[in-house]
Amino acid sequence: MQRAPALAAARGSPPGVWLSLAAALALGAAFTVPLQHTWAWPLSLLCLIALLMLLRDASPRRAAVLGWLFSAAWIAGCTWWLFISLHRYGGLPAPLAVMAVALLALALGLYMALASYVFARLRSVRHPWRDALMFGLLWWLAEWARARIFTGFPWGASGYTQVDSPLAGLALWVGVYGIGAVLAFLAAALVLMQGAWPRRAGLLALVLAVPWVGGFITPSFTRATHTISVSLIQTGISQDEKFDARRMPRHVYQLADSLRNSTSALVLAPETAIPVLPSELGPDGFKPFDTPFVDAQGNPWNAQRGALIGLPLGSFDAGYTNSVAGFGGTRLADNMRYRYNKHHLVPFGEFIPFGFRWFVEMMNIPLGDFERGPVGAASFSVAGERIGPNICYEDLFGEELAQRYGAGGDAPTMHANVSNIAWFGDTVAIDHHLNISRLRAMELQRPMLRATNTGATAVIDHEGNVTASLPRLKRAVLHSEVTGREGLTPYVRLMVMTGGLGPLALLAAAMVAMLALSRRDFRAPRNGI
Repeated sequence: MQRAPALAAARGSPPGVWLSLAAALALGAAFTVPLQHTWAWPLSLLCLIALLMLLRDASPRRAAVLGWLFSAAWIAGCTWWLFISLHRYGGLPAPLAVMAVALLALALGLYMALASYVFARLRSVRHPWRDALMFGLLWWLAEWARARIFTGFPWGASGYTQVDSPLAGLALWVGVYGIGAVLAFLAAALVLMQGAWPRRAGLLALVLAVPWVGGFITPSFTRATHTISVSLIQTGISQDEKFDARRMPRHVYQLADSLRNSTSALVLAPETAIPVLPSELGPDGFKPFDTPFVDAQGNPWNAQRGALIGLPLGSFDAGYTNSVAGFGGTRLADNMRYRYNKHHLVPFGEFIPFGFRWFVEMMNIPLGDFERGPVGAASFSVAGERIGPNICYEDLFGEELAQRYGAGGDAPTMHANVSNIAWFGDTVAIDHHLNISRLRAMELQRPMLRATNTGATAVIDHEGNVTASLPRLKRAVLHSEVTGREGLTPYVRLMVMTGGLGPLALLAAAMVAMLALSRRDFRAPRNGI
């Protein structure tokens, strides 16, 4: 009877505090491993269980610090490669580049700090089920906030750690953030309901097993359309050379040569595969790229063959866009060339946030402010299929891709991501982005084609399986076949109905408030950390 206060005092002692803070940092770092090595998916659940054990007896302020350190280490471990673009290619001094990445991780970690504070402040001592549900909802809200507020930066969301686990099957129902919330709920349930196991072992085992079993049950809400041949060009140009004026003509010629040699129905080239404006291509302009796709009469339309190529478009007066241009394909109503303009721009790389121009001017990155395209863009039609392009990290925003499935009959039968990850060298960014695209294919039950500069160039089927790929950092062309799909998953239907995740965030916040108000035994807040 006398040991409990002593144990509590030991847990609150300075060595115990520092140990728990160090543990939070270590857990956050370990949490990043399954994002690259997806076979290690159980590690993410173990990390969350350990985090919950730290939060279980923590004061609100201490819980906030623990959640902040965990999240900051997790984000830094996912995004350390930003240092390469800032320092090696942007010319930012190394100490400032390190500081910039660290400050970004600390800033983005504040969302989880707030969620941890609220959890510790509102959790009950008698209702572990409600506490576990509340933690799952708060986790969802924290990840949603990181993905949306201040343009959003959702790289490394927890759901991506489960792309090869049974929980991945939930993607078509609840999306990547829903998978993360389920993961957080399971961890909280295992920690907070320890005392209930002897009395309600059967019920608890059943509830905890449902998400795993549900993940194995993945009904097909879409149906096959046509199988077409595709050629995905991996240009293999290092970032040091990509904007080198002396080497640029050779790279453009190589791209045109790859188009001429392809006989596939669809050819896909990476982001800024043509790194200059059309006006800078010389007197022939787009002619070398149009020629392989003209019809029998020589018109620049070909319903059976086409290409999508990344390049900048626009003018000083109209503004510039990071775009994908279509060559060949089905004739458009206005006889204009197909054009997709990137909607979700990258802060600092493609637009300058208010008050940060001084920071961008310290670097030598040759991209500036771009104009945004529409969120519900039209598809590129070729060989009976409708291709929905997205550029670089746009495929992190599944709720935005889902907006293309509204009324109008132009819903994509497959998606195509064009990227240039050469900014980040031969790093885990390549592996992360591939797994992000895989989970997007699961959410939408659509194939995802990836044409990149240095990797990962791959064909992903509608179940998230990589069916063909190229080695990274090589110049090559991937020839394969892919089958389109039509129909809507429950996740897509929900996103179309709600217009995105905003209404769901309000619902989650309301549920947290209801869970809190339904209790009469709030934990008494403790001072200190």
